[in-house]
Amino acid sequence: MRRNLWGLLLLLAATGCVHRPSINHSYRAKSQDSRAQFLILHFTGGTWETSLNILTEGPVSSHYLVRDNPVQVYQLVDENQRAYHAGQSSWKGQTQLNAASIGIEIQNPGDTEGPDGIEYHAYPKEQMDAVIHLVKGIVARHGILPERILGHSDIAPMRKVDPGPTFPWKRLAEEGLIPWPDAAAVAERHGRYETALPDAAWFQSRLAQHGFAIQETGELDAATQQILAAFQMKYRPSRYDGIPDAETAALLDVMTTPPAKAP
Repeated sequence: MRRNLWGLLLLLAATGCVHRPSINHSYRAKSQDSRAQFLILHFTGGTWETSLNILTEGPVSSHYLVRDNPVQVYQLVDENQRAYHAGQSSWKGQTQLNAASIGIEIQNPGDTEGPDGIEYHAYPKEQMDAVIHLVKGIVARHGILPERILGHSDIAPMRKVDPGPTFPWKRLAEEGLIPWPDAAAVAERHGRYETALPDAAWFQSRLAQHGFAIQETGELDAATQQILAAFQMKYRPSRYDGIPDAETAALLDVMTTPPAKAP
């Protein structure tokens, strides 16, 4: 009897005879926004053929892939779908960012072994023009905040260095896409910190305030140096050794101090 009943229900469903309540779209909630809250930038770290194969056939993926030569933007995952590009990640307490981000992979050899150690490769201007245009479109569609346009090394500094020190973050700032430390404010604080450099606990506290997931041990341990190097790589790419200095302290201070309110 039960088998006959299921058969009848399937037949009715197939012929459209089962009543289904319609969905009414008359009302819209004000409290909503895009599921995409972050935009994460990467370099592929391989050849075009290898990168394309990994991102289309492998266990990782990204929404976009920007080729270097010839420059071309490929969409690999719909923006409304989740791509697997961030991995274990964290920013300002929000973790597992795959579920809340759009990922852009930029074709670039990444960190390679050279005669003098690890080398990073430049991003061609035409390729960056395409990346900037792409980022602007994504930000406009999803309302992504400037402070949530990040590199893989921001959200996973213990295991990732991309997009690396040659990525032109300052150009993104000049395009109005990301915040950037005010040069005059950095210079003023630089002199102050040359006189008295803060201790490890201060650097850890400011790195955490900036957004990094860091254990505040009060010691200049290896993890702290690696995270500090990630910060330096972005805002002071001329030297990213992870060693605290006056310039790094000034940059951190400016980036983590809210602007004074007008009287």
